[in-house]
Amino acid sequence: MLDNIFEIVWSIPAVLIAITFHEYWHGRMAYKLGDSTAAEAGRLTLNPLAHLDPIGTLMLLLFRFGWAKPVPVNFSRLNHPKRDMIYV
Repeated sequence: MLDNIFEIVWSIPAVLIAITFHEYWHGRMAYKLGDSTAAEAGRLTLNPLAHLDPIGTLMLLLFRFGWAKPVPVNFSRLNHPKRDMIYV
């Protein structure tokens, strides 16, 4: 029982950091390649609350499978859409 609580206590910050950085860098890369959609939506931030999906977070805590809010990207606004969408 104590092992499960210990694992949860250490997993939550790790998951928050991973989700935040993952989604932030999607938006940051799109911004560097010419698409400012994420910046306009206020998603170019390291604030975890901007990237967490309430249902996805709950599912992650309950079933160890969840998701974050996807960062909005308009591929047509990228400098070289066919090439750059691979990098985003």
